[in-house]
Order: sequence, then C-alpha cells, then structure tokens
Amino acid sequence: MNTLKVGDSVPSFAVKDQHGKLRSLSDYSGQKLVVFFYPKANTPGCTAEACDLRDHYKDLTAAGYALLGVSADSEKKQLNFSNKYEFPFPLLADEDKEVIEAFGVWGLKKFMGKEYDGIHRKTFIIDENGVVIRVIDKVKTKTHAAQILEE
Repeated sequence: MNTLKVGDSVPSFAVKDQHGKLRSLSDYSGQKLVVFFYPKANTPGCTAEACDLRDHYKDLTAAGYALLGVSADSEKKQLNFSNKYEFPFPLLADEDKEVIEAFGVWGLKKFMGKEYDGIHRKTFIIDENGVVIRVIDKVKTKTHAAQILEE
C-alpha cells in the first residue's frame, strides 16, 4: 500500500458521486478539501463517521473545507446511504477504485483473525493547490470532525 503523504500532490481523478455527477479534483481547485475514505456504506463505523461530519458540517465549511467521502460502493448504495442520513456532501462511488488506489488506501486488513484486501479508513486534508497537508491515519469515527478541526 503506497499511501499519499504530507507534501504529495494529489493525482487528478474523475469519478461519479451518488447522483451520477462526475466529480474531479479540479472541481475543488482553490479551496481546502477533506477526502475521507470509509470501507462500506451503512456499516456502524462508517455511519458514525459520516454522521459526525454531517453534524459538524457548518463548522467544517466555516473553517474553509469542502468534504468528499469515498468508498467502493455503487452509486445506488451511496445514494441510499446519503438519503438515509441526509449528508450535505458528495459520496464518490469508486467501484473501479480509481481514487482509492490513487490515494493508496487499498490494502491488506486484519479483522477477527482473518486477512483480506479492503479500504483503510483514512482522511486526507488537501490544500488549495491539491497538495496533501495532513493525513489522519487513526480516524475516531464518533469525533472525526474534531480531529479534522484540530490543527
């Protein structure tokens, strides 16, 4: 797993969100962007994380951040997840893992004694020029917005 690090430029990408709208890195040029990767829509940890970001969305946008969630779920699953919890930010349906692999968050995971490949829960904070300025490796799902806002 070759994860992007602080100082790395984010590779350009173009992937559809939950509404089928193509989203690209260039859409966020000139603004700070939070890209959060989560393993699977509608699972307990992912729901807690995304709901915390939703509940603090005004604080995050007031701090100048745009938000973008990413998983390998289908557009339909992302749409259901977004509608169910009323998320104000787009969720990329990265079924081909274009963004997931570009950021280097796909790799070996261990859970309950089993090993498998999957998405590592990580968050990247990107500056106005598309450069990673912070990586949050140990995401606290219930207080993730506070992690992002602490400089």
